[in-house]
Amino acid sequence: MWSWDISYCPSAVRGQHWYLYLVLDIYSRKIVAWEVHDAESGLLAKQLIERALLREGCWHKPPVLHSDNGAPMTSHTLRSRLAELGMPMSHSRPRVSNDNPYSESLFRTLKYCPAWPSKGFASLADVRDWMLAFERGYNSQHLHSGINFVTPSVRHAGKDTEQLQHRKWVYEAAKRRNPRRWSRATRNWEPVGAVSLNPGKLQEIELNKSAA
Repeated sequence: MWSWDISYCPSAVRGQHWYLYLVLDIYSRKIVAWEVHDAESGLLAKQLIERALLREGCWHKPPVLHSDNGAPMTSHTLRSRLAELGMPMSHSRPRVSNDNPYSESLFRTLKYCPAWPSKGFASLADVRDWMLAFERGYNSQHLHSGINFVTPSVRHAGKDTEQLQHRKWVYEAAKRRNPRRWSRATRNWEPVGAVSLNPGKLQEIELNKSAA
């Protein structure tokens, strides 16, 4: 499943901003596509999704596409094209603010990045250059806590199990060499399994089951 949304990127000029269209894979947390434009549009969204499918090599087997209920997300242009492609759509429930948590979380990570220009971007080209650098760092260098501290690119490529197994071996070897430094078992380095679209809701259900 992919999640996508649009967020504002402010300009240094008060009242002016640009629109960041961003698509991520919720299983790996990888940014699979993004673009920055000066308008919100169903046509621009359609073109972005088409490019994402080509880039990820899944044109003939598209994932589910989840979003909120904004105008570009529910536009006839996008909906009809996704129907032609056989790409299922999923939308947040009306008036439920946390039904698109992966996109919201990524936008928060992006805008709280120390390099984020607090006084706004000078131009559309500056926003795009900034996003190019952010995408490289986030996908290939950022050790994501939600996927047990591997990078989104590693998990997307299916290499997280191998990397975490090696990390487990390193920790266990360190404990054998100096057991007095360890008062309990080494950290759990098992790969994260299936991913829920709304993890908070899933945890709430599990807690209710335990209480019952």
